[in-house]
Amino acid sequence: MQAAATRANYQGTMVFINGSHLSSSRVWHFWLGDQTYERLESLDGRQQNVIRHNDMVQTIWPQSRVTVLEKRETLAAWTTTPQAVDPLALEQYELRREGQARIAGRQAAVLLLEPRDGLRYAQRLWADQTTGLMLRADVLGQGAPRPVLESTAYSEVEIGVRPQPELVLGVARKLEGYRLLRPQLERTSLDAEGWAVARPVAGFQLSGCVRRGMAHASEDESVLQAVFTDGLTHVSLFIEPYRPQQHRGESQAQQGATATIAARRGEHWFTAVGDVPPATLKLFADAIERRRP
Repeated sequence: MQAAATRANYQGTMVFINGSHLSSSRVWHFWLGDQTYERLESLDGRQQNVIRHNDMVQTIWPQSRVTVLEKRETLAAWTTTPQAVDPLALEQYELRREGQARIAGRQAAVLLLEPRDGLRYAQRLWADQTTGLMLRADVLGQGAPRPVLESTAYSEVEIGVRPQPELVLGVARKLEGYRLLRPQLERTSLDAEGWAVARPVAGFQLSGCVRRGMAHASEDESVLQAVFTDGLTHVSLFIEPYRPQQHRGESQAQQGATATIAARRGEHWFTAVGDVPPATLKLFADAIERRRP
């Protein structure tokens, strides 16, 4: 599945269901030599095109005539496919085979990743029997019977197509009159920023840390993002200075599998987001401690 997600040539239509929200996108993924080309075009709601050529990602908003160009970082990698599975996940999930099924007209192996604790959700995956490409991924809620909190699946897909980089790059060449934004993204570490993981959340590893901000923004306007992973799912923790006029009060929300909590910690504002139970997010918000100003 890992190799197919990056080295296969495919195109198709992907449907995403998160709670009561349903959307679909057209997907192109080409791998040619050492070059990777990806495009994701929304088919519902606001128009959006996301273009990736190797490490450069460009998001295009035709209605507002704005385009955002940034360098992709490993910890926040954008991909057109349902998320891949790192072998690390097998330390936190038990892998079970559940037979075969047909997805988008293709035969697929059905796999269940059952969590070994209550800190994460189970996921059911459908992998193409011939190529290994992940055709569908469901996040399952807790309890019995388990609800499907989130589902990403191809409704139709062609695998092994001829690479056509121009289908990806051509869109980015027609942007006359667009306003170009270049967000700042600087790799850093929690230690360098004066923070430490005092109480690690079981099964999750810190995969990276960046400071995000827009061009010409002050230091107080930038946001520190730390990303944690268990090999299957990710949790992002955002840390920024507390601003009374902006940060009104602690909050908690959930849409499908994605939970969000926001709370004040001293002179800072913490926001945690991830496809994990809300109780797990609270552990992340409490895990980080300030070591120095």
